[in-house]
Amino acid sequence: MDTPTTISRDDELRHWPADEAQARAVQDRLRPHVRLDESGPEPGFDGTVVGVDVAYDDERDVVAAAAVALDARTLAVVDEATAVGRVSFPYVPGLLAFREIPTVLDALARLTRTPGLVVCDGYGLAHPRRFGLASHLGVLTGLPSIGVAKNPFTFRYAAPGGERGATSPLLDDTGAAAPGGAEEVGRALRTQKGVKPVFVSVGHRVDLERACAHTLHLAPRYRLPETTRAADALCRRALAAA
Repeated sequence: MDTPTTISRDDELRHWPADEAQARAVQDRLRPHVRLDESGPEPGFDGTVVGVDVAYDDERDVVAAAAVALDARTLAVVDEATAVGRVSFPYVPGLLAFREIPTVLDALARLTRTPGLVVCDGYGLAHPRRFGLASHLGVLTGLPSIGVAKNPFTFRYAAPGGERGATSPLLDDTGAAAPGGAEEVGRALRTQKGVKPVFVSVGHRVDLERACAHTLHLAPRYRLPETTRAADALCRRALAAA
């Protein structure tokens, strides 16, 4: 796959969309930059995995973002950063990334380590326009990224087996699929025995098999990855202190 023309993150931020039509046009323009031809780092690689998450105070029109870096082998927290800003876009399903990305980028920039992988509490290709937060953030930063969501959004799936590590396809039947069949946009993954699955999708520069393997490695004890758990707690603290 040829690499599309390089984009400028600063230019994207300077020309942030103001309405739904502009936001969808941005998604259409940036979607070809998503790299699907790389497997990504192996689970337990020598480096850091960074979880990002946000918390909102709609009454004050404030969003707090957190980026927490974990040692990719031991899962120990080795760095963390927060940023607080104004909500940059109204709430529109399918366009949530535009509310979050400027503040998330600010938090990422404050880390002292370069992430080897970014884990988003949300979607990548498992998105109606195939460009959720994990893909959008990956394209803007150039970093390998995956989405690990708590629910399947608009897609269907059969319950995976009850054992840890069991998976089932997350499927789109809406017509984006090839004729005659549904398109697999991600996977339902059982991270703990008997606990409801999470929903994993490719963001940028990581394939689906490895995205699931990373998620399983990052969730040794609980349903959600340690990256998500740590970032969620930190952004809530940052919002309370703002």
